[in-house]
Amino acid sequence: MDYQLLPMIGSPAELKTLSDEQLLRLAREIREALCSVVAERPAHFASNLGVVELCLALHSVFDFSQDRLIWDTGHQIYPHKLITGRFPEFDTIRRKGGLMGYPNPNESDYDLFMTGHAGASVSTVLGLKTGDDLRGAGERKAVAVLGDGALPSGIVFEAFNNAAELNKNLLVVLNDNKMGICPRVGGLAKYLDRARVAPFYNGLKKDVSWLLNHLPVVGEPAEKVLVQFRDALKTFFHGGMIFEELGFRYVGPIDGHDLASLRNYLEMVKDVKGPVLLHVFTEKGHGFKPALENPVKFHTPPPFSRNGDSVEYLAQSGSRAFTHEISEAIYESMQDDPRVCVLTAAMCEGNKLQKIRNDFPDRFFDTGICEGHAVAFAAGMAKAGMRPIVDIYSTFLQRSYDQIFQEVALQDLPVTFCLDRAGLTGPDGPTHHGAFDNTYMRAFPNIVVMAPGDAFDAQAMLKFALSHPGPVSLRYPKCTAERIDREPAEISLGSAEVLRWGEDGTFLVFGSLLPAAVEAAESLALDGLDVGVVNARFLRPLDTEVLGRALAETGFVITVEESTLCGGFGSAVLEAANDAGWPTGRLKRLGLPDRFIEHGERGELLADLGLDAQGLARTARQMAARLGTGIPAH
Repeated sequence: MDYQLLPMIGSPAELKTLSDEQLLRLAREIREALCSVVAERPAHFASNLGVVELCLALHSVFDFSQDRLIWDTGHQIYPHKLITGRFPEFDTIRRKGGLMGYPNPNESDYDLFMTGHAGASVSTVLGLKTGDDLRGAGERKAVAVLGDGALPSGIVFEAFNNAAELNKNLLVVLNDNKMGICPRVGGLAKYLDRARVAPFYNGLKKDVSWLLNHLPVVGEPAEKVLVQFRDALKTFFHGGMIFEELGFRYVGPIDGHDLASLRNYLEMVKDVKGPVLLHVFTEKGHGFKPALENPVKFHTPPPFSRNGDSVEYLAQSGSRAFTHEISEAIYESMQDDPRVCVLTAAMCEGNKLQKIRNDFPDRFFDTGICEGHAVAFAAGMAKAGMRPIVDIYSTFLQRSYDQIFQEVALQDLPVTFCLDRAGLTGPDGPTHHGAFDNTYMRAFPNIVVMAPGDAFDAQAMLKFALSHPGPVSLRYPKCTAERIDREPAEISLGSAEVLRWGEDGTFLVFGSLLPAAVEAAESLALDGLDVGVVNARFLRPLDTEVLGRALAETGFVITVEESTLCGGFGSAVLEAANDAGWPTGRLKRLGLPDRFIEHGERGELLADLGLDAQGLARTARQMAARLGTGIPAH
């Protein structure tokens, strides 16, 4: 496409100079830019197609160089990036060193928070508005764009409750597209669906006013009756009543793809006093037929080529990921044991649970974006005699930390946590890297913490977890599940698997970097350095017998994990060695450093951090050189 307008938009201020016709052309150019990026590499797509007009309308009416804007969730940020001066860099999005796929304050002053999780926008915007008022900048407007998928999050209603109490001038735009990543679920979803069936409330205001003005009013009792009648009509015709009862002035619903209408409504509510909710209907995938027809698949589609309104997907690797291995093991367990059930928090698609949802609908539970509820719900099921599996990304399970403690660990209940995307998630970046679960899970008594070293481990560990009488954390990354050539040892509580002993040193590996350690050991052997490899399997309980032998009989021990070093597997090894009085000077920890890791392909990031096979071999050479064993470092 010949971009005529996008190259001219250096800041949103320039939108105010465009005619309505030019704004519509700009919307088409934005969608073309989105299609061009996603045709080359996976990126968030359908959600961004759905907010193009909303983004243009917001930036046309408000001045977000001064006013406040939070996008919730941030993966719908691409149109916003395109009109805030980042079009020249847009082809770098989600690439190492390029634009982030989420808001990033380091990129632009228009991005206030790095928002990668759902639900916090109303709270943060309320905080911004309150802070501005206290600092004498009360003229600043405050806007949160909240998706209907995020609406059920508990923090949203906590913020609504507080906003009503503070009565701040706050605008929440409810972007209602009937979707999260998957179709939305629950009572609030049904409530919003009724609004789509009967979108009459705005027009009804005028009709009710006419009716009230033409009915005879005799005294106070009649006035009360008419007020009740008015409220009854509002309740009957439209679902906005819930927001008004929560203290928000409700406006809508309106067509989120009618740019002129959006601008008019935003102008109307811009200076309304107190909290306002503007209900906007959009279509996920709007403007691109394949995405509109299948918004779930096109949430983050694989690269494709376009021919008009049809797409052809580019060739993809046929290898199986850890997610597939675990979902298959869950399915088999549900076939074998009627007590096994699965809970997820709006991530059925990402966790590959569609077949389970279809074949075991009575034992599959999608709670929506409500992770804390999902964990407490699972605890109740476990107490009732079921064997629940909580299948949630590592980064999102953090949201349920207190429920893991109080409802599961403290009660010692047999809940299995399947922590998908544990480790580096690649282009999704720091909001999504599963870096901290080793640390936060190992802090709690009763929880067994495991990680498969390869595909052989994955399914066996899931079966072990479902037979264990207490809670289990099972973490695995977003990558191909390799199979190391061996006869895998049986999974036994707290027992590591020794793949090979080495005289000069040992790689003690917890989780997904086991194949890299095997490759590193093989390359070191060619140089004459004999380094063993141990598949730790368990962080809690730790195999102290194997650890003691490695420290006693080999030159050095290098712990390897794809998680933060702070309080993780390597820390547990150091603690165990110290408690036993073993020497720790020959022990080296490798993992994620104490900082947030940027986005990029997983392989690129691992190489930068020295966690690929070459990096592991390099560290082993350095340890050997320092200790005066084996070969010198090079």
